[in-house]
Formats: sequence, structure tokens, C-alpha cells
Amino acid sequence: MTRKEFEELVLEKYNVSADYPFENDFVTGAFRHRGSKKWFALAMNIGRKKLGLKGEGQIDVVNLKCAPEVLESIVGIEAGVFRAYHMNKAHWLTVALDGSCDGETVSWLLDISYMLTKEKSKKKNRA
Repeated sequence: MTRKEFEELVLEKYNVSADYPFENDFVTGAFRHRGSKKWFALAMNIGRKKLGLKGEGQIDVVNLKCAPEVLESIVGIEAGVFRAYHMNKAHWLTVALDGSCDGETVSWLLDISYMLTKEKSKKKNRA
């Protein structure tokens, strides 16, 4: 899946487009829950070597939150899925948006991230 396809997927599933929270950076896009504004995906462009990939240049990626047991079962096994770049490596992963990770996997990981970052419903106190 490419970055463009990822952005279209997020728009289709959650009716959310990226915002660009960093001054003078119109590449790093945060995808946030409506209302809470908590982000569930962060798309960016980083150096290939930061992920241990061969070659020069940059690569589009997205950071997604993930349950530790899922993370452990997919990192290093699924093409294009890495321990998170610049995030907590126990709870976040990085997915390459260069076509190496299939769309079904990206969509599944996106859903997990969306659910894990969703605002918890507040329980009413009962007397």
C-alpha cells in the first residue's frame, strides 16, 4: 500500500484527513479521532536506514498503535512492518508505505490502532 492509498483508506473508513501539526512540515501528517483529537496514525517520510533498510533516500511510513502480543507476532514476519520509529516500541509499530506491506494487513493494523486510541467511555458513578 502506498501513502496515497493509505490516506484514501483512512478517509473512507473514518472520514478523517491528516492535519500537519509541526510548523513548516507539510509531510508529517497526524490522523486524529473526531472529538478527542487523539491521533491514531502518524504518516511521515524518513530515511530508509532508520528502519535498517538498504539503499539511500527516503521512504513513506505510518506509525500505528498495536497490542504488544500482535506486535510481537507480526514484526519481522510481515514484509514492511517494523518496530516503531521514534515511538514506544512495545506499543507502536511502523509500516512502510512503499507497497511492501499488503493493503489487507495495513487496513487490519489501522483498525487496531483506531480502537486502541479511541477515547474510553466514562462510566457513571452509581450510588
